[in-house]
Amino acid sequence: MNVDFVHFCIVKIDSLGVCVGKLTIQQHRCQQATYYPSPHADERPEPQDIHLLVVHNISLPPGEFGGPYITDLFMGTLNPEDHPFFQEIAHIKVSAHACIRRDGSIEQYVDFNRRAWHAGVSTWHGKERCNDFSIGIELEGTDHTPYTEEQYQTLAQLTIALQETYPGITDACITGHEDIAPGRKTDPGPAFNWNYYRQQIAALTKQDG
Repeated sequence: MNVDFVHFCIVKIDSLGVCVGKLTIQQHRCQQATYYPSPHADERPEPQDIHLLVVHNISLPPGEFGGPYITDLFMGTLNPEDHPFFQEIAHIKVSAHACIRRDGSIEQYVDFNRRAWHAGVSTWHGKERCNDFSIGIELEGTDHTPYTEEQYQTLAQLTIALQETYPGITDACITGHEDIAPGRKTDPGPAFNWNYYRQQIAALTKQDG
């Protein structure tokens, strides 16, 4: 398969109960995402080695949803005067490949074939520096706030499109930030329903097959 282009039909139920929608990954970007090129990224040491998908959560200010602040953080433009918490994090150079908002919309910050700075000190099956070989997806949320149905749908849809593009990301190579940085990170937290997410992936895969 041409890894630079994946067109994947997805399941989304509109108000009439009709399945609609599609995701397209072209030249390592999701074409349905709003794209903001983060400066906090670089090249992978082994460009073809992409075999892990890491699920995160983020909310700025903490516990609040909506607004421009997640994008501002990843773009390096967060104003420390906008909120007291921002004074602690405005200097941090961090990014994720994409963020799924509460309404299911996608924002992409780093091309999937490049290295986003999302995992920090981390280990996966004995291999350190997970940023080198992973894709990081943020969900707008908190550890203890239920994620939305739209977020689960989009995440499952994006996951399958990524798996088609980067076949090293098998179902066994999908994990949470808390699992690659235990004791340091807790996201996506107990509010994230891993079983439901994997059921969504299975249902979409079955329909596509």
